[in-house]
Amino acid sequence: MILNYIHWNLDPEIINIFGFSLRYYSLLFVTGLISTIIILKWIFKKEGLPPENLDKLTMYAIIGMVLGMRLGHCLFYEPSYYLAHPLEIILPVKFLDNGGIEFTGFQGLASHGGVLGFLIALYFYSRKTKQPMLATLDLIAVAAGLLGVFIRLGNFMNSEIIGIPTTKPWGVIFERIDNIPRHPAQLYESISYLIIFTVMIFLYIKAKEKFKNGFFFGLVLILIFIARFIIEFVKENQVGFEDEMSINMGQILSLPYIAIGIGFLIYGLRSWKSTTHNNVYNL
Repeated sequence: MILNYIHWNLDPEIINIFGFSLRYYSLLFVTGLISTIIILKWIFKKEGLPPENLDKLTMYAIIGMVLGMRLGHCLFYEPSYYLAHPLEIILPVKFLDNGGIEFTGFQGLASHGGVLGFLIALYFYSRKTKQPMLATLDLIAVAAGLLGVFIRLGNFMNSEIIGIPTTKPWGVIFERIDNIPRHPAQLYESISYLIIFTVMIFLYIKAKEKFKNGFFFGLVLILIFIARFIIEFVKENQVGFEDEMSINMGQILSLPYIAIGIGFLIYGLRSWKSTTHNNVYNL
């Protein structure tokens, strides 16, 4: 029966030169960033925004997101280890007990921290460019799911963030982990984010003049983190302490984002209804 499942044993490294490696995860992450920037360039053009603003936004966003993802993993999932080894938070290496150093790359990135870091960076971008933060959030929300598609594909290439055992015919045996068929949770998330991205693009094209003032931002938060919350049920816990929890850390961290998303969605809908009412009244 085990031959009926998908066997996965890809080496995460594409090439390794003098200890420095190019990995599929890194390649997919960069591809996702470039693809997202291309979509945002199209959106900025439709909105009549200056191209140089997108350059600034890209710089702020990448710095904020990467720092947030790294700090989020270190502080949410492995705080005791990284507080004892603070240099490993900011350096892509592991200090060995024998005094040596192993180049590991930044293995450990949390999407929840990435969102928080991105929002902080966006605040400074808005102050720098004098662009309304809420309007910018709505534009970014349209393209946000696309990056998630590539990040989760990178996790699949790495055989990480694996699912729980399954007997489903699409179960994947991650041979680098064990010989057990598992849910390909990374692909579930990647497909979910692709669907969300498609929905957001459709709504932007069809109703961007109607839904503003945080509607798109609220909707994408709700959709992404509800998907994340649900898919966590078929994921293996990332750290040991989660085994004693009724819901894991990823689900706990998703709840505030869902609540915030609902708040922005309601605000955006109320603003639209208020504008519509005033326009009718003025007629």
